[in-house]
Amino acid sequence: MAQSEEAYDEKWMKEAVNMAKQALGRGEVPVGCLLVYEDQIIGTGGNAANETKNATRHAEILALEEAMRWCDDKQLERGELFSQTKLFVTVEPCIMCAGALRIMGIKKVVYGCRNERFGGCGSILSVNSDELPSIGEPFECKAGLYADTAVQLLQEFYKGQNPNAPNPKIKASGMKDEGPQLQCPGDTDTKDQVETATPVK
Repeated sequence: MAQSEEAYDEKWMKEAVNMAKQALGRGEVPVGCLLVYEDQIIGTGGNAANETKNATRHAEILALEEAMRWCDDKQLERGELFSQTKLFVTVEPCIMCAGALRIMGIKKVVYGCRNERFGGCGSILSVNSDELPSIGEPFECKAGLYADTAVQLLQEFYKGQNPNAPNPKIKASGMKDEGPQLQCPGDTDTKDQVETATPVK
């Protein structure tokens, strides 16, 4: 008996959640991602922005890079293969990642909770569906699978101290200089936003 699409998506999203838990264990924002082609994983990623000190090392980017190497090793044409590949990620792709997915030709994305600050699949911008012919064809999104779990993992991360955050500088006045209040493009929700985040139904 053929597996239903719902059961298929649930199976792979569980794996993405495991990737997010691994990222949390490394002190990263807990986002996990995998690319599935013909019922096999061809690329995985968990956020690595803290570890690498590179704000672009998001789970989706790492999974795409691994999938590209997989294609090259098998001498398969990336565009054709990616058009038949489904991406699973625990948090809505940010604007940067949504653009990358579209450029690479991914056609289907399943994600957990919304990214209310940098979401590129409807929460802030709709990079996945807007008329943007210069970056390729739109892709389909399915939201809300394991959203509660994704939010819980984010809340757990933001409860603690980030061991990779720079130490605040002390000004001559003796007050702490917290530095510019900026977040890296594509980062997931801030602590306050995560605490009030509601899963997509």
